[in-house]
Amino acid sequence: MTAVLDPDLAALADVRAQVAATKAAFDAIDGAGQDFLDEIVRAMAKAGYAASEELARLAAEETGYGVFEDKIIKNRFNTGFVADWMLERRAVGVLWADEANKVTAIGSPMGLIAAIIPVTNPTATVLFKSLAAVKAGNAVVHAPHPRAARCSIRAAEIMAEAAVKAGAPEHLVSCLHQPTLAATQELMSHRDVRLVLATGGPAMVAAAYSSGKPTIAVGAGNVPAYVDRTAPDLAEVATMLVSSKSFDNGTACVAEQSVVVDAPVADRLVDEMTRNGVAWLTPEAQSALARTIFDERGGLRPDAVGQTASKLAELSGFSVPHGTKVLGAELTAVGPDIPLSREILGPVLTVYREADSAAGWRRCREILALGGEGHTVAIHATDSAVIAKFSELPAGRIIVNSPALFGGMGYSCNVDPSFQLGTGTWSGSICSDNVTPLHLVNIKRVAHLARPWRGVYE
Repeated sequence: MTAVLDPDLAALADVRAQVAATKAAFDAIDGAGQDFLDEIVRAMAKAGYAASEELARLAAEETGYGVFEDKIIKNRFNTGFVADWMLERRAVGVLWADEANKVTAIGSPMGLIAAIIPVTNPTATVLFKSLAAVKAGNAVVHAPHPRAARCSIRAAEIMAEAAVKAGAPEHLVSCLHQPTLAATQELMSHRDVRLVLATGGPAMVAAAYSSGKPTIAVGAGNVPAYVDRTAPDLAEVATMLVSSKSFDNGTACVAEQSVVVDAPVADRLVDEMTRNGVAWLTPEAQSALARTIFDERGGLRPDAVGQTASKLAELSGFSVPHGTKVLGAELTAVGPDIPLSREILGPVLTVYREADSAAGWRRCREILALGGEGHTVAIHATDSAVIAKFSELPAGRIIVNSPALFGGMGYSCNVDPSFQLGTGTWSGSICSDNVTPLHLVNIKRVAHLARPWRGVYE
C-alpha cells in the first residue's frame, strides 16, 4: 500500500527538500568569481530569451491575465536588456577601489534567497530574480502564486537547466512545486534563507516582512501622471499614457493610474486620449465598473485583474467602441470611498482637471497617499520649476516626459533596469531603488590605515 501524504504536509516537505538542495548548490559555488558567474548568467539569459514566447503563452493561459504579446516583451526585456546591463557590471569580488582613501569594496554573496513571485507577472519575475540572484553569486528558491504555479515552475526549469549546462551545480535555481500560503511562509522563515525578495499583493508583502528575515519587498503603485500646460506634445503625451496603461492590460504597478491635467490643456489632452483609444464612462458606468473591479471590502476582485477594456465593460454591463484600449473616468475627488481613485490592475485611467500646477501637485499628493507612496510619479512638462516642485513628491521614481511604465523599469529612462521596484520607507520598504544584483550582496570594505591612529587622543 502506498501512503498518500496530506497536501499541506507534502507542501512543507517540498519546501524543505528544495531548500536543502539549493543550499547545497550555493555551498558548491560559494566564492566563485564573477567571470564564472557571468558565464552562467549569459547562458540563462539566452535560454530565457529563446523561451520568451513559450513562457508568455503559458502565463497568459494559466492566469487569464494580461496580453500574450506584451508578456513576450516583458520576458525579453529581462533576459535581453536587463541581462545585458547586469553583464556589464560586477556584483562579487572587487567592486571599486578608492586609492586616495585606501578603501576597497568587495561584494560577497548573501546565500540562499527566497523569491516570492506574483500572479500578475509570473514568468518575467522568475527570469529577473533568477538572473539577479546568480549574478550576485547566490542561489534562489522561487515561491510562485498558486494561480501561476505551472508557468513559474517552467520558467525556473529553463533557468536551472541552462545554468547546469553552463557549469553550475544542480538546483542553483529551484522552485516550489506545491505552492501554498503555508509553504511560502515556511520558505521565508527557513533557517537557511538569508534574504526574502518579495513581489506580490499587500498580504504577501506583509507576510514577507513578518518572516523574521531581511526582506526587500515592493509596495502598491497608485501612480499619478501630471500633464502641465508646458508639456511638449500633447498628442505624444496621450500616446504614452494609453500605451503604458494598456500594456499587458495594466498589470504593471508602475504604470499610470491617474492623469492630473492642467486646466488650459485638459480638453486637448482628453481629445487626444480619445483618439488613442480611451472610452469615457458616464457616472453610472463608473459605478458599475467599480463594483466589477472591487469587492465589498475594497479589495481587487481576482477575476477582474488584467482583463481587456472591452471585457471589463462587458462584466460591468455596458459596451464600449471596438478598438477601445483604456476605460477613462473623469473624477473630482480622491479617497477610500471613491474606488476608481485607487490602484487598479487593469486598463483604467482616471482624470482630474486642476487649475494650475500647484493644484495639480496637491492632487498628486492625495493620490499617492491612497496606497501609492514611494512608488512612481510621471511628469509631462518643460518648465524646470514645475519639474523641480513635483520632484518633491514622496516617490522613488520621478519620470519626466516618458511613459511611467517604460521609464520606471529603466528602459526609456536611465534608472537601473529592473523588474522589482523598491518603494522606500514611505510604504514600509527598506529599499527605494530599482533592485539590482548589487542589492543581493553584502559589501565589505577593506580599509587601510589612512591617518595616525594615536591622533584620536590629541
